[in-house]
Amino acid sequence: MKKLLALSLTIVMMTMLCACGAKETAGDVTETGASAALADGVLTVGTNAEFPPFEYVGDDGQPDGFDMALVKAIGEKLGVEVKIENMEFASLVTSIGSKIDIAAAGMTVTEERKQTVDFSNSYYEAVQYVILPADSAIATAADLEGKTIGVQLGTTGDFIATDIAGTTVAPYNKAVDAVNDLINGKVDCVIIDKNPALVFESKFEGQVVAIDGVQFDFEIENYAIALPKGDAELATKINEAIDAIKADGTFDELVKTYIEAE
Repeated sequence: MKKLLALSLTIVMMTMLCACGAKETAGDVTETGASAALADGVLTVGTNAEFPPFEYVGDDGQPDGFDMALVKAIGEKLGVEVKIENMEFASLVTSIGSKIDIAAAGMTVTEERKQTVDFSNSYYEAVQYVILPADSAIATAADLEGKTIGVQLGTTGDFIATDIAGTTVAPYNKAVDAVNDLINGKVDCVIIDKNPALVFESKFEGQVVAIDGVQFDFEIENYAIALPKGDAELATKINEAIDAIKADGTFDELVKTYIEAE
């Protein structure tokens, strides 16, 4: 009887352990799938609100801008609440899947980033610009060689500057700090995306000029939303939402409000 009871208890315990194991495995699958990002009804989006007009801190102290409006529109299409987490740009990719579900921050699709994350379909084409002092003689790609170049840490401008021969790259967490140092003579130029470059040119009118990167042989790049690696279901949902936003005219309205208004 004792042996039978012990055997019965053993079987019950093994069954419970297997059941628990099955739940944990199912939980792991759920956590890495689209349902994990959307099941609780909240999509947590990481950004760096230092990149106008795509993301910046609004008058209410909260992140605003084209990307923020876009992800909120995506949230509406998916029927979920969108929560914005403002953090340093260089931390965005590594935070996906832990602190945040996705990242929207004027992020360029690069082969390096694709090793770590997947991307939605591109929603915007951009080119890097070079911000110069108003009296600067820099005019060609060759002129950038050997210069001290200000960049926002982890951005395409950072990657471009690093590849220019003989440069000293000065990284900043905030693009505006790089531009301020440019005005104060601490760097020779700043490489940053077109739209924020034009915003800074307007803000510091007469002190700096923003030059199209085509003049410096920079290539056109594509912005997309960074997603967890391998989560095809979430990627499909995000892409379908972007397509719907473009089809119903919402996307064009956001461009007029946030980008063309600049």
